[in-house]
Amino acid sequence: MHISVKGEPVSWGIIGCGDVTELKSGPAFNKVQGSKLIAVMRRNAALAKDYALRHDVPYYFSDAGSLIQHPEVNAVYIATPPNVHEEYVLQCIDAGKPVYVEKPMALTFQSACKMQRRAAEAQVKLVVAHYRRAQPMYQEIKKLIDGGAIGRPMHVSIDFRRRATTNEELNLEKISWRHDPAISGGGLFHDLAPHQLGILYFLFGEPIHASGYASNISGATAADDLVSGLVLFNEKVHMSGAWCFNARIEDECDSCTVYGTAGYLNFGFFNTPVIYLHNSKGVQAFEFKALQHVQQPMIAQVVDYFRNGGINPCPPEEGMAVMKIMESFTGKNWDSLTKLAF
Repeated sequence: MHISVKGEPVSWGIIGCGDVTELKSGPAFNKVQGSKLIAVMRRNAALAKDYALRHDVPYYFSDAGSLIQHPEVNAVYIATPPNVHEEYVLQCIDAGKPVYVEKPMALTFQSACKMQRRAAEAQVKLVVAHYRRAQPMYQEIKKLIDGGAIGRPMHVSIDFRRRATTNEELNLEKISWRHDPAISGGGLFHDLAPHQLGILYFLFGEPIHASGYASNISGATAADDLVSGLVLFNEKVHMSGAWCFNARIEDECDSCTVYGTAGYLNFGFFNTPVIYLHNSKGVQAFEFKALQHVQQPMIAQVVDYFRNGGINPCPPEEGMAVMKIMESFTGKNWDSLTKLAF
C-alpha cells in the first residue's frame, strides 16, 4: 500500500509528544501552509490526552500502531528516543505513510541503513530532522562560505564543553534517558553532536573519512563523556572536534570556527544566534532573532517535499552519514571501525 499526499494537505500524527514537541516542533505543524496536526501518541494515555486538549489536536492514542493506521493521518513525525526509531519508521513504511524522524536517525548506523533501504524499496518518503540547516542563521553561514567571504574553506574546529549533569538531574526521566546508551545510543554526545555534524554535512558535503575516540571519564553514567574526532569532507575540508560533558561550569564552551584562505567564521550552536565574520574588511557580526518554533523552517520544507515532490531537505543517506561519523568517533573496537570505513 502506498499513500500519497501530493497536492493534499499533510495531516500529521506525532509519535512521542513529549517536552521536545511542546514548543520546538509541535505547534509549527499547524502554522505551515498545507499542514495540520490531527493526532498525537504517548505511552501514557493521560499525558497524550492532556497534550491533545492543550494543542487542540482531534485524536490521541497510547500506542503507535493506532496512530499510524488511522485513516486521516497521512504523514508521521517520530519524536521518540532513538531506540524505537527503527521500529516506528518501519511500521510507517509498511503503512505507506511518509515519515519525518528525529535525529539522531537511529540507535545505530546499521539500523539507519535498514530504515533507508526499506523506505527506498517501498518508495516511501523519509526525512531526517537535521532541522538547523533550514534556519536563517545556517542559511546565512552557507551563503557566506559559498560566496567566498572567507576564501576557500580549509578547516573546521569544534570546541564543546558542558558542565556535568547533576545527580538530581539524572533522577529526572526526561534527562536520564539521554545518558543511557541503550536508549539514546551514547549519552549527550549522541543528543547534541548530530546538530553540529549535520550542519557540517550541509555546508561541506559528504564525509570521506572519520576517526576518533571516546572515554567515560567520570563514570557517573554508562555513557562516554569525552569524545574527540577528525573528519575529512569531500570538499577537502578538515574537521577536528572535541566534546566534553564533564567540564567545570566556568569552562563551558560552545564554539565552531570555520577557517578559510581569506578569513574565518565563528559561531555557537546552542548559545546566542550570532555569526562573526573575520576577513580583510575587519569583523562583522550577523545577529538573528531566536525562533519561536525552531523546527518550523524545516517542517515547511518537509511539507513541500511531501505535497509537491520537491527536494528532500535531509535525505536518509545524510542521517546515515552522521551516524557513521559518530560511530567512527565512539567505537572501542578497531575492527568495528574498519567495517564502518567510508
